[in-house]
Amino acid sequence: MIGLQFPRGPLRLVCLGAHPDDIEIGCGATLLTLAETRDVDATFVVATGEGGERHGEALKAAARFLPGTEPAVNVLGFRDGFLPDQWAGVKDAFEDIAAATVPDVVFAPRHDDAHQDHRVVAEITTTVWRDALVVRYEIPKWDGDLGRVSHYVPLTTEIAYRKVDALEESFPSQVERDWWDAETFLGVMRLRGIECRSKYAEAFAVDKAVIEL
Repeated sequence: MIGLQFPRGPLRLVCLGAHPDDIEIGCGATLLTLAETRDVDATFVVATGEGGERHGEALKAAARFLPGTEPAVNVLGFRDGFLPDQWAGVKDAFEDIAAATVPDVVFAPRHDDAHQDHRVVAEITTTVWRDALVVRYEIPKWDGDLGRVSHYVPLTTEIAYRKVDALEESFPSQVERDWWDAETFLGVMRLRGIECRSKYAEAFAVDKAVIEL
């Protein structure tokens, strides 16, 4: 299996989510791995959750999932569940952040995510960051929208369990949800691990990438 390598040297990341916890569910173990292996400069952008409990959770989560770094965290105040009606505002906010951020890699939701807010963030991503490698994460949910992926990040068992622990510690507001538990998160990583001959893995879709010969 031939892999796609991120650029060498210090790695500049932009991590986009519609809600606090999207980024960490989708690519949290990958971020933990990068924090151990690379010099990372990261900017988190979350479209909803400004003010209140969820805002605080997003700030703490970024620090937990990129330990040893100082990620910039932007929690915006758009209305949860109604991002399609706020498309222009989200686009403007992302453009403002992009003016000061030139990333090597952007983590974002998938275009075919069943949640309308996720799809808006997915659509806007490549209208704002046109020249970065966009790596699209997946989020398990009752809609049953997990699909085909193009790339995998194999994970150690330690990292997989650290992701689960960090999710529970970072987002206490979510732990009562019927789908939020260790079995869900480990199960998805285990299945994706099988697909790339690893114990655990996170899986992604890449729309396009340049092949350097």
